[in-house]
Amino acid sequence: MDEKRWLADEFEANRSHLRAAAYRMLGSRSEAEDAVQEAWLRLNRTDTTGIDNLGGWLTTVVARICLDMLRARKSRREEPLEMPVHAAIVDPAKDPEREAAFADSVGLALLVVLQTLAPAERVAFVLHDMFDLPFDEIAPIIGRSSAATRQLASRARRRVQGTGEAPEVDLGRKRTIAEAFLTASRNGDLGALVAVLAPDVVFRPDATAARYGIGAIRGATAVAEAFKGRAQAAQMAIVEGELGFVVLVGGQVRVAVSLTIEEGRIAAIDAVADPDHLEQIEFSVLDD
Repeated sequence: MDEKRWLADEFEANRSHLRAAAYRMLGSRSEAEDAVQEAWLRLNRTDTTGIDNLGGWLTTVVARICLDMLRARKSRREEPLEMPVHAAIVDPAKDPEREAAFADSVGLALLVVLQTLAPAERVAFVLHDMFDLPFDEIAPIIGRSSAATRQLASRARRRVQGTGEAPEVDLGRKRTIAEAFLTASRNGDLGALVAVLAPDVVFRPDATAARYGIGAIRGATAVAEAFKGRAQAAQMAIVEGELGFVVLVGGQVRVAVSLTIEEGRIAAIDAVADPDHLEQIEFSVLDD
């Protein structure tokens, strides 16, 4: 069997899975088909000799295509006009009974809720919660760290389950912790910094952010030392739906930082400074 025939057969074997994943990310059958077809075109333009897991490679490609389509749709403020929600949930995959059971268990509101999520949230939730991809594999697709990807999926899960965002009192508590971190950083107060950091806190910058002088580090003391005397140009912000801050240089956002706060302390700090990535991140500066 020649290579092209083998690739075609392998692609067809994965088509149902790819279509189902694309449909849940996009909520549109026609767009899902377009995404799968684009994946086929990219496969034909790719040297496959170095691909060990073709199914995983195709899933990654489809996810990235869907993410681009969601972002383009959002920039145009469009949503697909489709069939009634209940019918839209079920995709004609290989196991219709399983699909029907899935639709019944999820309920009528799933697609509507998914359409309210940010593109990265939607992709992270679908790939992890519906298709069991680990966060380490999803993170490169959406351009986030594993911790940030887990956070996006968790927030999406709360919305899908109907619990919404954290209560206002919890958000207020988190803001107090974040503000304490910034104040201690600006004042160079090492003890106050350590007090708001979890013992195993991790700081994960992207490659561009690391050039500002702090690489990936772990541990409250090490992170506190790294941030002591910094944050002079930082402003509190909501970054990808979570508390964090942005660093302004000349009035322009140069770094966006999200804080993962658990049990009253900062458990993870993720910093993004790559300009292309910053354009895709949703953030809003908070009033002092």
